[in-house]
Amino acid sequence: MTYLAAYITAFLVFGIVDLLWLSLLGAALYRPIIGELLAPSVRIAPAVVFYLAYPIGLVVFAVLPALREDSVVSAVRLGFLFGALAYATYDLTNHATMRVWSTQITVIDIAYGAFASAVASALAYYAVTLLVARQA
Repeated sequence: MTYLAAYITAFLVFGIVDLLWLSLLGAALYRPIIGELLAPSVRIAPAVVFYLAYPIGLVVFAVLPALREDSVVSAVRLGFLFGALAYATYDLTNHATMRVWSTQITVIDIAYGAFASAVASALAYYAVTLLVARQA
């Protein structure tokens, strides 16, 4: 039950934050620089796989260790680190291999991934602690 509550919360929070990020800032940030690389519309299957898989990483590498330490600060710290590393893998690879990728996108995107992951991890931590408190 702990894992499921953490997963569902991380899934929902990260999904909502990412939807807001992409819909409010995505076009303004990404399209002017890498517009020629972007598909005309989102490919649903890879997006679904990402949004189902990414919260597993948040739970395994941030939320569960933070619950063992009984520390929301650990959830934030580990979520931030996980997000920064995950987004850096994507952004730095693109920066290294694509002609039109920019340092600005790399830095902003890594910072965003770290922030969104930290928020999702912290709220997943709180959801589990509230659930456990209710069951006690």
